[in-house]
Amino acid sequence: MTTFRHFLALTGALATVAVSSAADKITLTTTHDLGIARPAETIVIPWTDIISRLPGALPDHLTVRDAQGRLLPSQYTNFKPDVREGHVDDFLFQHDFAAGEKSASFTIEMTADPVPPFPSKTFARHVPERLDDFAWENDLVAHRMYGQALDSPAAGGSRMISSGIDVWSKRVGYPIVDRWYLKGHDNYHKDTGEGLDIYSVETTRGAGGTGVWDGGKLHVSHNWKTARVLANGPLRTVFELSYDAWDANGVKVTETKRFIVDAGRYLDEIQSTFTFTGAPEITVAVGLPKKTKARSFGSIPNEKSGWLAQWENYDPHGHIGTGLVLQPGGFAGFAQDERNHLILVKAKSGEPVRYFAGAAWDKAGGIKSGAAWEEYLNAWAQRLASPVKITFKTPN
Repeated sequence: MTTFRHFLALTGALATVAVSSAADKITLTTTHDLGIARPAETIVIPWTDIISRLPGALPDHLTVRDAQGRLLPSQYTNFKPDVREGHVDDFLFQHDFAAGEKSASFTIEMTADPVPPFPSKTFARHVPERLDDFAWENDLVAHRMYGQALDSPAAGGSRMISSGIDVWSKRVGYPIVDRWYLKGHDNYHKDTGEGLDIYSVETTRGAGGTGVWDGGKLHVSHNWKTARVLANGPLRTVFELSYDAWDANGVKVTETKRFIVDAGRYLDEIQSTFTFTGAPEITVAVGLPKKTKARSFGSIPNEKSGWLAQWENYDPHGHIGTGLVLQPGGFAGFAQDERNHLILVKAKSGEPVRYFAGAAWDKAGGIKSGAAWEEYLNAWAQRLASPVKITFKTPN
C-alpha cells in the first residue's frame, strides 16, 4: 500500500493537517491552481486523517455535503478485508470543478444510523462463463481483458493469446457488463440502444496494454492468470490482474496490473508492477494499435505532456478515441512495431509504472471529435501535474 499512498499525491488529493478535533463533523477545503474545469475530481482522504479528527467514527456512518448542503455520494475502501479487527484505507467522494473554480468546501459528519449505499457507477468482475474474461466499467465506458481459458482448447476457433485491453462502447450511465454477457457473444456486437462492442483488440496492445521493449522488439505476456477485486463502487473500483513470467530478450519478467476505475472519467489509472532479475531496469512500452478496422488518423503523440491518442472511424457506428497519459516525469520516448504505437517508460523491479488509459465513443455524446479527445487528454496531463490540495478546518 506504500506505493499506492505515494501516488495519491498525483491522482487524488494531498491532505494537509490544520486542526484536530473531537467534534462530530469536520469541514475541509479543496484547492488547485488550474483555470480549466476538473470534472469528476476524486477527493481521497486517508482513513487515518478522518479518525484523528472524528474519534470513534465508523466508515458507514459518515455523510459528505457540499457548501450548498447537498448530500454527495461517498465511499470507503478496505484492501485488507481479512484483518479481523477491521481495516479502512480511504474515504472518498467526488466534485466537479467548473472552469475557473479553484476552491470548494465540504462537510463530513458522523451519523447515528448507517448511510445506505449509493447507486454504483463503477463495477468489475471475473467472467468465467465467457472464457475467463475480466470486465469492468464506469458510467462512461467499459473494458475487458482475456484470461487463460481463452488460450485453451475450450475456446475453439476463438482461441487467442492477448494481454491487450478491449473497449466496449456504451451510451448509458448505468452498468451494462452483466446485461451484455447475458445477451451472448454475437448479440453484444449489435447496438440495441445501450451501445455495442465494435473495438477489435486482437493481439495488439489495445487501449493501453503493456510489454517490454528491447529497442527493436516488443515482448508481451500471455493472458492474465489471477484476478482479485479490492473495491467495487459506487465511485471507485479497484482490481488486480497478474501474469505468468515471460522472456523479454533474456530477462524473465512477471507483471501485476492494478486498475483504479473512477466514475465520470474516460481514463482509468493503471499501476503495472514488473518483477525481474538480471537487469537494473527495463523499458516498458504502453501501446495503442496500428491496425484496426478503420482509422480517421493515426497515432498522435504529445511528447511535452506525455500522452498518445487515436481517433478511429467505425462507420456506421461512429468513432472511438483511445488514449494514454503518463504520470509526470515518466516519459522515455516513443516507438512502434508492426502492430502498435508505443509510449516508453523506464521501470525498476518492484516499482510500479503509473499511467492512465481509456477510450471515448462519439455516439455516447460526451466526446464528439478527435480534437475534443486530444483536449481531454491534454487537460488530464495538466491535472496530474497540478493535484488538488485539501485543508481541514474545525467548524466554529
